[in-house]
Amino acid sequence: MAQEPLPQIAVSAPVPTTSGVPAHRHPGDAAASPVWVGVLAVLVSLVYGPTAVWLFGRWTMSVWHNAHGALVLPVAGWLMWQELRSTWKTGPASSAWGWAFVVPALLLHVLDQGMQTQLLSAISFVVLLPGLSLLLLGTDRTRRIAFPLAFVALMLPIPLAVTERLHLVLRNVVASACAVVVPWLGIPILKVGTTLHMPNASLLVADACSGFSTLYAAGAVALLTMFLSASPRRRVLVGLLFAPIALAINIVRVALLCVLVYFQGTDVLATSLHELSGIVTFVVALPLIFWLGGPARPIEEVPA
Repeated sequence: MAQEPLPQIAVSAPVPTTSGVPAHRHPGDAAASPVWVGVLAVLVSLVYGPTAVWLFGRWTMSVWHNAHGALVLPVAGWLMWQELRSTWKTGPASSAWGWAFVVPALLLHVLDQGMQTQLLSAISFVVLLPGLSLLLLGTDRTRRIAFPLAFVALMLPIPLAVTERLHLVLRNVVASACAVVVPWLGIPILKVGTTLHMPNASLLVADACSGFSTLYAAGAVALLTMFLSASPRRRVLVGLLFAPIALAINIVRVALLCVLVYFQGTDVLATSLHELSGIVTFVVALPLIFWLGGPARPIEEVPA
């Protein structure tokens, strides 16, 4: 009597891992390989190198123009690293939705090559980042770093043509406040438009003294503080007070400059003291806003 052959059972061997737990490969895993990351990094550096130089020039032009922008990218990068280091090996490694950001970003960059504004190219870089994140990291991890990806937009300089009306409003607020505060110190002053007239000098509250730069930087710090704060009440407090704090500190700065001009003459404005007073507004306002947020919660506890 012939013996029937035993049924054969096909067993596929799991992909070995160092932890001993079978790993399941995803079709998009190759997109996140170090080789691809390196190639993309080189390409992005070549394409956006001139834009990076232009941005650096705008950040370092003076303390009155977008000086906070130089800190935005390092802070956003640190936030991304803090989040991704705990989720690097989870979820699929690629999402085709990234092309929905990459393609418009590259088209915007090409458009800027014809217009030579550099600002459009900088905007396209901000749009490109979430696209690259989706292609390399997948949807879940991109969702977790959505805030720092959006936070990068605050590095962009805002053209004066866009903020001209706001500058004028801020200049009038500063001039009106100084016209009220300075006489308390025994110094006669008369406001005409945005010009402050004193017995020995007349000071124009120009765009640089409007406080817009401090307000922009304070807004960036406020958003970061609200994102990290462990207290909902403090987040609301920061959202309500960051603008008044920035404006009040700038008013005090301009009022003190009026006092110095009254006693020392207008030559004091040609010294480094003028620009140093602008730095002081950042040194005082930004840590104060961050302090209002209270203790920061661990990055892992920040909701995605």
